[in-house]
Amino acid sequence: MRFNRMLLSVTLVIVALVIQVSVLARLHLPGAVPDLLLLTVLGLALVYGHVGGALVGFGAGLLADLAPPADHAAGRYALVLCVIGYLAGLAKPDNGQLKSATGPMAVVVAASVGSTLLYAGVGALVGDTAARHVGLGGLLFTAALYDLLLAPFVVPGIMALARRAENDPLADTGGSGKSTDVAAGWISSGTGLRIGSQRGGLRVKAAKARMARAGRIKGVKRL
Repeated sequence: MRFNRMLLSVTLVIVALVIQVSVLARLHLPGAVPDLLLLTVLGLALVYGHVGGALVGFGAGLLADLAPPADHAAGRYALVLCVIGYLAGLAKPDNGQLKSATGPMAVVVAASVGSTLLYAGVGALVGDTAARHVGLGGLLFTAALYDLLLAPFVVPGIMALARRAENDPLADTGGSGKSTDVAAGWISSGTGLRIGSQRGGLRVKAAKARMARAGRIKGVKRL
């Protein structure tokens, strides 16, 4: 990952973790806790892709495992967010732009449900049965609901910051030749002029001028 990606990711993850631990976790909402850290990983994964999403998810999860008041085995949430970040990165749009909010919202719901199931599954493997006592169905519903309500205020902003940190989010998808063609298209669409036809017209005019000069020279020689 490039330095600007690492710096932005670390900053956003730390801010999200502090807000989640100091504010969201103290709201005492029924069921699950709104997972701001998960939404941050999703927003970055939708811009950086599956590799970047996996790396960001692993780092964010490991930081959450070590930060108090964590009461589970270290590496458990890191594994969950690493898998979720990788899968969410696969949904990254090819052109770098989202056509609608339906796709990201579906990713948020799937990630909320998937992370809860994966976290409970890993907990069952290590002997943590807390999810059984709370009720897995209630956790799934409330996790998806809270994250879905919080996502419109978090994910678009995270994606915008990530793209701005890239300076030009579409620069990797096209070369200098494409950028020249795009600039020409902007000029032609903005002015209503056709650059290609202008070039052709200038060439035709130059050829006619040369032919006229040649005809005048021949006429002078004949005289």
